[in-house]
Amino acid sequence: MRGSGPPSPAGDRHWRGSARLAGCCALVFCALAELVDWDAHTLTPLRALVWLTLSLAVFTVLLPPHVSAGPGLLTTRGPLYRRTIHTDALTAVTQYGGVSSHLVLRDVHGHRLELDPRVLIANPLLWHELDTGARRSLERGTLHQGFDVLRRLGRRIDDETVRAVLGQSGLS
Repeated sequence: MRGSGPPSPAGDRHWRGSARLAGCCALVFCALAELVDWDAHTLTPLRALVWLTLSLAVFTVLLPPHVSAGPGLLTTRGPLYRRTIHTDALTAVTQYGGVSSHLVLRDVHGHRLELDPRVLIANPLLWHELDTGARRSLERGTLHQGFDVLRRLGRRIDDETVRAVLGQSGLS
């Protein structure tokens, strides 16, 4: 029998794979840099430390933020920060396009969070938490800007889900 505590938060189910890829890229960079330096007979302990530090920087840059959501909350955590917004108290949602599209969410407490919409598309539980909170915000009258952005994103997520289901069933 399950415990009667609060429900566990939904999380990005693809984050571990992305974090592993970032770690592998950083390790390969470190290994290749030190191998080239060693082959040139210029590798010293100080240079090895520089390559290790640069590899750590590569890992930090490549590591995607970990996104999780619970009732009324959406959180992103990176190596150097943690941002949380109250999805049931949203004031604005904007989407910026370009090469990498991203959502910017703001709540009544002044918190701001940026999020790649592909994370929501790939994780229906995260989308459900955000959508539920946004609908509460709309009902409470706090969401003044951007519900149409969420509606378009919801349609896109529904379309992707239908395609995936049809593809898995062989009907596409």
